[in-house]
Parts: sequence; structure tokens; C-alpha cells
Amino acid sequence: MWAGRGTTGPRRRRKKFPTMHMNAAILAAGLGTRLRPLTYQRPKVLAPILNRPLLGILLAQLRQAGAMQVAMNTHHLPEQVQRFLEHEVPPGLKVRLSHEPQILGTGGGMRGLARLLGEGPFLAVNGDILTDLDLAEIFARHRPEALATLVLQDCEPFNNVWTDGRGRVAGIGQAGATGVGNPLAYTGVQVVGPGLLDFLPESGPADLVAAWRQALAAGSRLDALVVPGRFWQEVGSPEAYLAAHRRLMAGEGGSLRGLFPRIADPLVGAGSRLASGVVCAGGVCLGRNVQVGRDARLENCVVWDQAVIEPGVALQNCVVAAGARVGRSAREAVLT
Repeated sequence: MWAGRGTTGPRRRRKKFPTMHMNAAILAAGLGTRLRPLTYQRPKVLAPILNRPLLGILLAQLRQAGAMQVAMNTHHLPEQVQRFLEHEVPPGLKVRLSHEPQILGTGGGMRGLARLLGEGPFLAVNGDILTDLDLAEIFARHRPEALATLVLQDCEPFNNVWTDGRGRVAGIGQAGATGVGNPLAYTGVQVVGPGLLDFLPESGPADLVAAWRQALAAGSRLDALVVPGRFWQEVGSPEAYLAAHRRLMAGEGGSLRGLFPRIADPLVGAGSRLASGVVCAGGVCLGRNVQVGRDARLENCVVWDQAVIEPGVALQNCVVAAGARVGRSAREAVLT
């Protein structure tokens, strides 16, 4: 079924959308292994970013870009995603889920989402990134002659896509003999044309990178859209997750920052209490109903809802899971 809310209510001035109707896909069926044990509690796409679930941010961005229909795949803890969508879909947006009892990989997942969305190109976004890319412009710049348009930027250590100097992909993860300049990073954002599906098997698991390589070997066209200077951060590991918070609280993020009710450092969620003597030494985000004991010290930490930090505990570079009780000091740890 489609999940979504109607457009009833007072008439508002809306952003002008592209004339071409845009469908979108979110690839979100991974297990989130690098974020374990946090992802034992909830799927990665629902991890809070400045106390807002990542999925809510992605859906808001897609709606602002003009999307009216979104397909999304699930595997791990799908019931949590379904519950979220019952209440948190932006007005005017419909979301359809494709559950994968067996993980189908990036290619198999893309194939299933393409079938849900039907004819025409669609915008595809990985479900573990934060970015201020102009998604409407990206979709509008896709050319029908290309099987896909990959959005790239310079971001070590992810640079492994080579271009040919004409705005096309020349190779992926190769020595770059046919490319020019330095390789660039795939941002996890692309526009997928119908022809790309010809390089995916009809059923079963499949790898999207392998499909790209097969298309290039067959002489097909993959476009490269290089977008320098935009905010981009993957959040698939504890280090990257903390970096996303640290960067946003430091003032980075561009238009992405407008999707949060407020940004402060420390950011203290509703109902949270800090006892006397608590020191927040930068990069601290507390969820709802968090209790921080007397003389505790937090630096570069994200604490999920209803956690308890006992008196005198010092935490640095840590993520604290929802409902955890932390009684010992720690550094660079995920605490549950």
C-alpha cells in the first residue's frame, strides 16, 4: 500500500517544481553492520541525526525537490520503518515499500524499486547519506541518452570513479587508463534510466557496480555529474555518524540545516536533564528524556533517547544507544 498524507489544510506557497514529473527511490535494505550494536535496535535509515530520523530528512528533501512518489526497500526491522511512515511522511508524498526477505544487493534492490516506480527515469538515493545537493537540478540535468547519471565529487577515501573529460564515466575502481585527471567519489545519488535495468538479472541478488561496468563494456553511456563544494557525509559507521553531527553543529550543511527545528551545541532534546557540574565540551547531542549525572563530562557524543549517564562519567567520541545506562567512562565506543 501507499503510505502518505493528503494535502488538505491552508494553501501555502510552494517551491516551483521541475516540469518533468520526478519519482524517487531510497536504497535502505542493508543490515547496517558497521553501526552495530546500534542497528540491533533500529534500522540504519531511522538513526537520529540531530534528533531527527535520517529517513525523515531524506523524505523531506525529496518532497522539496518535487518528488510525489517514492519507493524504498527494506529488510532489517521493516516494521519500524512502516510505523514511522504512518505518521512522518511529508504532505503530498506517497511512499511504497518493497520488502526483501532475502537481501538482493544494490542491483537487485534497484531492480525491484524500478518496477514499483514504472516507466521513465527516477532519482535514486542511498539511505545512509546526508547532503545538501540540489536534487531537483540533478534530476533535470539527466539526459535520456544516458543509462544513468552518477553524481560525483572529490571525497577521499571514496574516490574510485574515473571520467573521460566529456562528462561521462570511463571506469569504476580501475586504474583509470581510459580516464582523465583524478578519480572522484560516487555520492550515492544518481538518476536511473530504464536502459540500466537491461544490465541487471531478472531475479535474485545483483550488484549495481557490476551492472555499471557491464554497461560501460558494452559501449553504453553513463553520465557523470560533478558537483563540487556541496555538503556530503555518509553515516554508515560510528565515526562517520559522529562526524555528521560535529559538522552540522559547527555550521556546515548549507540548505540541509533548514530541515532541523534548531541546531545548537549542545543540542538538548525535550525532557532531558543535566545535573549540576555537567560539562559539554563540544559536539554533544542529547535525545529526549536523557539524564546526565552530576559532574559528568561529554565531548563529541551523541546520546539517544532515554539514556542515563551516571555521575562523574567522562565520555569522548561515543554514541550511546537508546535506554542505555552508562556507569563507566569511555572513549571512542558505542555504548548499549
